[in-house]
Amino acid sequence: MLEKNFYKQLLKSSFSIPIEVTYWDHTTEKYGEGTPQIKIIFNEPVAIKDIMNNASLALGEAYMDKKIEIKGSIEDLILAAYNNKNSFFYNKKLKKFMPHRKHSESDNENYVQEHYDLGNDFYKLWLDETMTYSCAYFEHPDDDLKTAQLNKVNHIIKKLNPQPGKTLVDIGCGWGTLMLIAAKKYHLKVTGITLSEEQYNFVSQKIKDLNLTDSAEVLLTDYRELVGRQWDYVVSVGMFEHVGSENLPGYFADVAKFMKEDGAALIHGITRQGQGATNAWIDKWIFPGGYIPGVVENIQNILDAGLQISDLEMLRRHYQKTTETWDHNFNDHLPEITEMMGERFVRMWDLYLQACAASFASGNIDVMQYLLTKGPSGQNLPLTRDYIYQNQN
Repeated sequence: MLEKNFYKQLLKSSFSIPIEVTYWDHTTEKYGEGTPQIKIIFNEPVAIKDIMNNASLALGEAYMDKKIEIKGSIEDLILAAYNNKNSFFYNKKLKKFMPHRKHSESDNENYVQEHYDLGNDFYKLWLDETMTYSCAYFEHPDDDLKTAQLNKVNHIIKKLNPQPGKTLVDIGCGWGTLMLIAAKKYHLKVTGITLSEEQYNFVSQKIKDLNLTDSAEVLLTDYRELVGRQWDYVVSVGMFEHVGSENLPGYFADVAKFMKEDGAALIHGITRQGQGATNAWIDKWIFPGGYIPGVVENIQNILDAGLQISDLEMLRRHYQKTTETWDHNFNDHLPEITEMMGERFVRMWDLYLQACAASFASGNIDVMQYLLTKGPSGQNLPLTRDYIYQNQN
C-alpha cells in the first residue's frame, strides 16, 4: 500500500495532459481532466528508493526492462511532464544523484567509442545518407532529412565567409560530411578530428573515393593533441557536450589557439538557456560523460578565451524535428535493429530519441551556433547576415 500511495502522489500531478495508469495489482487510476491521452502500465513496482535517488534513471531503466509499458507517444508524455512545473522533473524532494565522470584523453576516447562505435551499419539504418548525426536545418517545412542536413552544413560553412584555398579544421568531424563538402564545394584544405575508429575508417575511405587526398585529411586523435597547428576556420558540431564542465574553459581556449588571427570559428552544440545540466540515465546508457552547458557558461568561457561573439543563433525547433525524424526512421527499421542489438537496446534508443525530442520541444534544452572571431578580426566578416543566405546551395 505504501508503494502505491507513493506512486499516486508522484503521478497524479506530474503531467499537463490526462493520463491513465494501470498498477501492478491491475487497478486503474485516471489523472487529469478529460479522456486519457496516454496509458502507463506498471507490470511491477519500481523501488521507491531508486526513484528518490534519481527518478529519470529509475524510470528509464524500468522502461528498458519492461517494468513499465507506455501506450501512446513517449515524446508527448515526457513533454507533458516538462510542461507541468509540479512534475517529478522539478520535485526538489527527489535527489539528482550523478556519478562524477573524469575527462582525461583516454576517458574521452572511451566515452566517444562507446557511443559512436556501435557500428556504421547501425547508424546507416536511421540517419540519412550523409551520415550526419547532429541537428539538421529545415529551410522549408517539407525538407527531407538529407536536404535539411545539407542545409545545415552549408549554413555553417557560409557563416565563416570562406575563401578558396584557406584551411579549415573540423573538431569532432563525425562521418565527414561537413569537412568533405568544405573541401569539394568551397575549395578549402580541410582536417577532420575524431576519436571514433569507425568514423575514422569511414572518412578515410571517403577521402580516397572522392579524390580529395590533396585537400583533405582525417586524424584519429584527441583535439588537445593538435599543439602548434592553426587554421583559418574552425568548426565543431556537437562536440563540446562531450568534454565535461571542467574542460569547457580549455576547450574554448584551444579553439582560440587553433584560429589564425584573421580567422573565424563556428561552434554548434546543445546548450541550455538555464544552468548547465546532466542526466543520469543518458549518462549511464547513451552518452557517458555528457554535460549540457548553459549559455551564460559558454559565453563566459568564450570571452575568457579572448574570443568575440559575432553571431548567435538558436535552432531548438530544428533539433526537435530532427530527432522526431530519426525516431521515425529508427522505428521503420525495428526488425533489423532488434536482430542486430536486441529488444532492450531498441527500447532504450527509442526512449532516448523521443525524450530528446520532448526536451527540445519544451525548451529544456536548446541548440545554438556561436560564430566567433578573434578581437578586431571580426571586421573581416560582412556587416549584415545577407552573405550567409546567398547561394546557400
